[in-house]
Amino acid sequence: MTRTSEPGFVQIFTTGGTIDKIYYDAKDDYAVGEPQIGRLLEEARVNFPYRVRVLLQKDSLEMTADDRRLIREAVAASPARRVLITHGTDTMVETARELGGIPGKTIVLVGAMQPARFLGSDAEFNIGFAAAAVQLLPEGVYIAMNGQVFEPDRVRKNVAARRFEAL
Repeated sequence: MTRTSEPGFVQIFTTGGTIDKIYYDAKDDYAVGEPQIGRLLEEARVNFPYRVRVLLQKDSLEMTADDRRLIREAVAASPARRVLITHGTDTMVETARELGGIPGKTIVLVGAMQPARFLGSDAEFNIGFAAAAVQLLPEGVYIAMNGQVFEPDRVRKNVAARRFEAL
């Protein structure tokens, strides 16, 4: 999905994770479906230029070192200075660390604890928050979750509390 071709756009890369998961019925497990961020941004009537590109459609627990290199290469090659990445929460910190040191970019990773298609999901808030963060933060790599911005080396996912927290 492309909303613009003008300079200064936000590049959005999707990699899968819970945010994009779908559920068929009681006999099936969750599966990563089509990216939801474009739909959510359209419904929110955002007014900033962005481009969405699907990189992966994986649960983050299935991501490999090769997948992380692919993400890093895509971010480095993008002409955008501001990059938003939707990612599964289980290995988001690992990917954020892999992205460190890419010059001239503000990179924000975001995800959700519940699929975006679920009523009451944190996805809408997290995406809105991350979209603002990527436009306001200085160059560097960040994780935007639960209404907070974290640096990759100073955060962990608290599975029991279902949130990210500073170390």
